Amino acid sequence: MKILVVGSGGREHALCWKLAQSPKVSTILCAPGNGGTAQVGTNIPVKDDDIPALIALAKEQAVDLVVAGPELPLVLGLSNALVKEGIPCFGPSAYPANLEGSKAFSKTVMHEAGVPTADFRVFDEFDEARAYVQEKGAPIVIKADGLAAGKGVVVAATVEEAIATLEEMMVKQRFGAAGERVVVEEALAGEEASFLAFCDGKNYALLPSSQDHKAVGEGDTGPNTGGMGAYSPAPILPEEDYEKTAELVIKPILEHMAAKGESFKGVLYAGLMYTKNGPSVLEYNVRFGDPECQPLLMRLDTDLVDIMMACINGTLDQIDVKVRPESACGVVMAAKGYPGHYPKGMPITGLDAADALDGVKVFQAGTKAAQDGVVTSGGRVLCVTALGTDLADAISRAYGGVEKVHFDDSYYRRDIGDKGLKRA
Repeated sequence: MKILVVGSGGREHALCWKLAQSPKVSTILCAPGNGGTAQVGTNIPVKDDDIPALIALAKEQAVDLVVAGPELPLVLGLSNALVKEGIPCFGPSAYPANLEGSKAFSKTVMHEAGVPTADFRVFDEFDEARAYVQEKGAPIVIKADGLAAGKGVVVAATVEEAIATLEEMMVKQRFGAAGERVVVEEALAGEEASFLAFCDGKNYALLPSSQDHKAVGEGDTGPNTGGMGAYSPAPILPEEDYEKTAELVIKPILEHMAAKGESFKGVLYAGLMYTKNGPSVLEYNVRFGDPECQPLLMRLDTDLVDIMMACINGTLDQIDVKVRPESACGVVMAAKGYPGHYPKGMPITGLDAADALDGVKVFQAGTKAAQDGVVTSGGRVLCVTALGTDLADAISRAYGGVEKVHFDDSYYRRDIGDKGLKRA
């Protein structure tokens, strides 16, 4: 098979790496890719939001499967356009992709499907949103309705901060059209977990629990990022609770979409908050999380091509999705200054030395190939990921890999997985 992976992050490197392990795969293309995907397949300079160019590329290369890494091409209708051309695509069509593409759509679907989630209101007018915040008080959560690269959610500690956030989004348009509409919802207290499932429109196969670390600073301090590390499994969501949780947060969404005539095929990701009243959905994503994808794929023990084709063909109930018993941990190495301004073009050394360690794999994200090696090209540069006999071992191995890698002004959190260790 010839497979085209769309995207350029650490998730896409992990997908290419895992897909390449399948004996069914002969060629992997990645558009636009990064320094890591270039080592697994061939990078092609087509942007992930250029749907016509991606369709042309898939047809020209006669690919057998397109795998959408990020959410944007799915929201823009990549899957719909490929289906019209008779090309299989792993990833939902545009309507269900709005579970991630629009916070207002997602919250409305949760409400209609009976999924536990925080109380919310949707606003198109700044004055009305401000009045609501003044009435409700703080802490309170402000969300840009549209896609904002993982940075459109603010948990405001004070009414003043909430109003300033509304002004940034709705008046100053910090996120452009994505912030013209906002969702204002109650702030939930607790510990988070990520819960992902492969879906074929009707059936689902659950992946192990995981936990992301969104804040840039240790102890979950500082601004939110795309994710500074992840580990799996997450003790906050033990295996014995998987099916019960899926009945709450996965099955109702599949049934709701099917009733709309819009089957959800791909990966459904439920971001959960464990409150004193049990799990509540913070958000849905319609693709693998990044960095959760890296430790999850390290643990996956079934041919990923077989799983993806079963999702597309509606035969997921015929696939035994197996997971390795080991724990996995991924630590993101970022450029100093991320998620704000940061330097680029810094040479990276030690990648081979880290990869040579037992159980360690370095997934590249913000990198590109240069004449004399690999250099940084983004904020989140690498995700050093490791398997271990238990969580403590996986964490130790991952940080052992981090110590082998160097680029100027690198930054990483030193507490990835600590919450899991406290619960283990």
